[in-house]
Amino acid sequence: MHRFRVLPLVALFTVVLHGAALADPATQAQGLSALVDPFVGVDGGSTVGGNTVPGAQIPFGFVTFSPDTTRGDTNGYDSASPIMGLSLTHVSGTGGDSQYGNFRLSPTVGPLRANHLVFAKSHEVAAPGYYSVVLGNTPDEAIKTEVTATRMTGFMRLTFPQTAGASVPGNVILNVSSIVEMGGKGQRATASHVDIIDDHTLSGWASFEGAWNPTPYKIYFYAVFDRPALEVGAWRASQGGFDAHPGTGSLDGLPQSLSPAHKQSVMVDYDIDQAFAHKLGGYARFDIAKQPVVQVKVAVSFVSAEQARAHLAAEATGWDFDAVRQRAQGLWDQALSKITVEGGTEAQRRIFYTALYHSETMPHDLSGDNAWWTSTEPHYEDFYTLWDTFRTLHPLLTLIEPQRQRDMIRSLLDTYKHTGWLPDARIAGANGMTQGGSNGDVVVADAIVKNLGGFDYDLAYAALKTDGEAESDKPLLQGRVLKDYLTLGYVSLSQPRSASRTLEYAYNDFAIAEVASQLGKPDDAARYLARSQGWKKLWDDSLGCIRPRYADGAWLENYSCTYDYPDKSTPWWEAPYYEGSGQQYSTYVPHDVAGLIGKVGGAEAFTGWLDRLFDTGHYSQGNEPDILAPYLYIHAGRPDRTAKRVRRIMADNYSLQRTGLPGNDDAGAMSSWFVWNAIGVYPNAGQPVYYIGSPLFSASTIHLEGGKAFTIRAHNNSADNLYVVAARLNGKPIDRAWLTHAEIVAGGVLDLDMASVPGTWAQAFTRPPSVIPSK
Repeated sequence: MHRFRVLPLVALFTVVLHGAALADPATQAQGLSALVDPFVGVDGGSTVGGNTVPGAQIPFGFVTFSPDTTRGDTNGYDSASPIMGLSLTHVSGTGGDSQYGNFRLSPTVGPLRANHLVFAKSHEVAAPGYYSVVLGNTPDEAIKTEVTATRMTGFMRLTFPQTAGASVPGNVILNVSSIVEMGGKGQRATASHVDIIDDHTLSGWASFEGAWNPTPYKIYFYAVFDRPALEVGAWRASQGGFDAHPGTGSLDGLPQSLSPAHKQSVMVDYDIDQAFAHKLGGYARFDIAKQPVVQVKVAVSFVSAEQARAHLAAEATGWDFDAVRQRAQGLWDQALSKITVEGGTEAQRRIFYTALYHSETMPHDLSGDNAWWTSTEPHYEDFYTLWDTFRTLHPLLTLIEPQRQRDMIRSLLDTYKHTGWLPDARIAGANGMTQGGSNGDVVVADAIVKNLGGFDYDLAYAALKTDGEAESDKPLLQGRVLKDYLTLGYVSLSQPRSASRTLEYAYNDFAIAEVASQLGKPDDAARYLARSQGWKKLWDDSLGCIRPRYADGAWLENYSCTYDYPDKSTPWWEAPYYEGSGQQYSTYVPHDVAGLIGKVGGAEAFTGWLDRLFDTGHYSQGNEPDILAPYLYIHAGRPDRTAKRVRRIMADNYSLQRTGLPGNDDAGAMSSWFVWNAIGVYPNAGQPVYYIGSPLFSASTIHLEGGKAFTIRAHNNSADNLYVVAARLNGKPIDRAWLTHAEIVAGGVLDLDMASVPGTWAQAFTRPPSVIPSK
């Protein structure tokens, strides 16, 4: 630690904050971003809300400059509790333990303290790339706080109150060791460091462990104020203790903590359980009487503080806050314009564009900031997790952000090249946690069978083969458990999540078979295709659902198809299903719906089987395992049942409320589900096929790569006219409720005639062409 050089603190004055300063900015949102409400889905978590982030971000940017409240969930935020400050890093829509919440900034008025930074909030405003709030527990403390962002930097503008005759400083307090706190569990700082460089510049780092992905990580920052402060310094705080160190120099945090006097009064020995109370940071104090506006820019990096400084120089030159905000808004307008819609209600359009907005927040683009190996490949982190997003989000990006999707796949393959495994999840530089199968296989296969191109297919196949053949060294974090699966054809109850893993491995193997066929490897294709039938080994004819089995072939005792796992009989990760029931998971046979129909007893029986899932309340829109189920009716010749179900799910589960999502948004998985259904087509992820559903809008246009466009027109569409009774593709009648990827990316028009009563359209299911030739 360097000795501090004290800078003088001069007299400060404050005057009343004018009402005009509290008003919304004069610049108003333009374009499609005006339809987005970032507050949708911020509250609830679990089954009543989305845990989305209301703060400022650009599409796929790493910095998400957002408020942290005292009772926030994994997003750091809830509407009911006060704000502690705004931190630069968050994940959106996630469950489990928290991640990030790094480098929290808290503005205050008056004495310098950092122990209990809790502020009432009012006048909240959120738009794509912008968040604003008034913080303060009294009118004399009310601080208008605005933030915007670039990819790796956050920009804050503070308008302090001006109380006439007062001599009170305005403070900006930076918590270097901050996290999204989860009531004492989850992540904690293991060490921290701050450098007070001069009277307007701070930098530092902190390391953490115990987050959603428990692998430790270290992250750096570099912060610059728009003018010299009257005083700068560092601070340490504990439960009941606070030490300020004015002047330039350096200070370390945990486990070195507090002054000897405070150590004696607060604790005898360092207690790991009190780690959340021990904090480190920096501060700057300003004369706000003469200049009530203070601005600060903060860049972050996993590489170094110097790299953070380089991000700041590259992305956020100058001090024009509104210009940075407008650039962020422009990027969102561009991203949202990839799909344009006509018709529907105003609420439906706003829900739609908010869902599209949430679909372009994660994973985070960290290209040029790869701290884990040297590579010229694009680098993305926070695939949180592919178990959620492979189903709806990544197929959506393949159409509307194809270069992004290529870069994400290149990043996943580069991760495989340097770690030995294709991630199913990846957070802050580490693989994990694997919830089910090796679903990176499906993401890669989806791109290959759709001829996306732009990445190394041979490297991709090697990654898939590793998943299919190599026993994982860390099954919770990467790869598969294969011993039982390769010998028995199913994962037995000797392994956690045995039944759900079997179903997912079966589809992962189908994905490998598709790629093998595409790459001219027929023997591999045949072998993996045969393995993809392993789901049938867990089908119990007597119950009509998937049922877990022991290694000796015996069924799990006392079993019910509708019983939801996990429960308290086992730890969360050790139940036979990951977050679902046998009835829900029994719908997850995306590659062999014909085989599933055969098991159930034919098309009519299958329709009744699906009806029972929905009508008895066992379908769950708030989680991923059964979200393909509404479209399985099409395989039984009942597209009318699909239309009825998806319209009802959209109406019941999506709204403009702060609890307006059906469950954790899961990095855009739930939101992208709505995007697909609202425009009237839906992917069977991993296959070059899209189902035709029941669009909300009279016209939806997907703007494709190369200047092409594909438009879905729903004639005579309304809330009552939800059934497709005839369809034409580029003017030619089609009697099938699906399209190929090639038909969509060629551009064109799909015309759908809608009616209030089902007709005879697409009642005889025609099988889509397969990339795996039949023998």
